[in-house]
Amino acid sequence: MLPRGAWWWKSWVLGILNIAAFFALLFIAAYPLPGGVAAIMGGIQPLVIALLASRVLHQRLTGRVVIAGATGLFGVCLIVLQAQARLDAIGLLAAIDGTLSMASGIVLTKKWGQPAPPLTTTAWQLIAGGLSLLLLMLVIEGLPVAPLTPLNVVGYTYLSVIGTAFAYVMWFRGIAQLAASTTAFLGLLSPVVAIHLGWIIAGENLTSMQIAGIVIVLSSISVAIVSRRTPLVLRSC
Repeated sequence: MLPRGAWWWKSWVLGILNIAAFFALLFIAAYPLPGGVAAIMGGIQPLVIALLASRVLHQRLTGRVVIAGATGLFGVCLIVLQAQARLDAIGLLAAIDGTLSMASGIVLTKKWGQPAPPLTTTAWQLIAGGLSLLLLMLVIEGLPVAPLTPLNVVGYTYLSVIGTAFAYVMWFRGIAQLAASTTAFLGLLSPVVAIHLGWIIAGENLTSMQIAGIVIVLSSISVAIVSRRTPLVLRSC
């Protein structure tokens, strides 16, 4: 099923914001920045989306959402930030731009709606984003010269099918059903899930500070979801 009318350019815009620009900036940030710093930049996203949604979608920006967003960011800091973390200007800028790109994509996805089933609209964005990244790769890096190993193929297959295609179908389905600010808070679960996997699979130890951070993040998400039912309006100038 092909896009129709304005959805040709809308799909391309969303594909760049949600896929191409986000992934490119994510990996540019991942190399020079410690994982904890990159996670913190992503933790700013709920506040950015709440602000954009108030301007673009005319959703009320509530004091409870702002407080929950700031509290959730503090919880992420407790989970992932290490004392020896170092900042890199390019990596930091890429992380911030990636957060802004994804936040803009989420808000526009909510504003424009979905004219087709989630699987179809997700496919449009993945194709548009993938082609944009392919052109960028050919201009900047050229074709890869290292041969693919069977392990590489398995890794790419997992990332493509499970980590991207399936995950994005579920993500856009959720965006269609939930408020934009509520959806954004679910991103705070990423470091929580990661640290639990490290504890269960890799046998890593959890510090008391990290446990406190997990409790704070989960509490902030709960408060943000409840705030959709009992909003406390925060008037902005």
